[in-house]
Amino acid sequence: MDRFENVTRSPVVGEALNSLITLFAEMGDAYREQAAYYDFACDGCRDNCCQTRFYHHTLLEFIYLHQGLRSLPVTMRHAVLGRCREVTALYRKNQGGPDPLRVWCPLNEAGQCLIYRFRPMICRLHGIPHELQMPAGGVQHHPGCDTFARRIGTSVPYRSFDRTRFYRRMALLEQDLRRTLGFTRRLKLTVAEILLADTVFDTLPIHGNQP
Repeated sequence: MDRFENVTRSPVVGEALNSLITLFAEMGDAYREQAAYYDFACDGCRDNCCQTRFYHHTLLEFIYLHQGLRSLPVTMRHAVLGRCREVTALYRKNQGGPDPLRVWCPLNEAGQCLIYRFRPMICRLHGIPHELQMPAGGVQHHPGCDTFARRIGTSVPYRSFDRTRFYRRMALLEQDLRRTLGFTRRLKLTVAEILLADTVFDTLPIHGNQP
């Protein structure tokens, strides 16, 4: 059994992942309800968010993405990791460039996410207008993605979609997991960087929680 399997078979990690799956399901329900209200779908989007450089910060999603990678056939897994290396090299080369680099996520193949069930939170909520309660007070409103602006814009009145509850629950799950595992490293990684950083599992102290 390798270190990744030790980590994911830990009761603490397993419970955290089950809670994450429940949270993701609720996110999906809320997103679909809002999208139906606007009659919005991102099919055929030419500004595909899979070409946007998102950063991810949670250990929970780090582990879950690796679980998704492990669900792929070995040959496909190697192909994804090869694309991860290409993507990270392109970003390094373009670092400090005047325009944001548009590069396909290494998990996207022919317009489809290879591990859709395991995709991060931002991939589940991106696109439609929403609001966030800021920690320092006040509310921050976001109009949705460029595709939403072109297709819907202000033709449909805004209906409140407060994503704060999802972020807060994610933060609590993350805090509990990090505290239990004693993991203090800050994470700010793209999907490509996450999938290449499997050595993180070598540093995770399970504190006797292995089965």
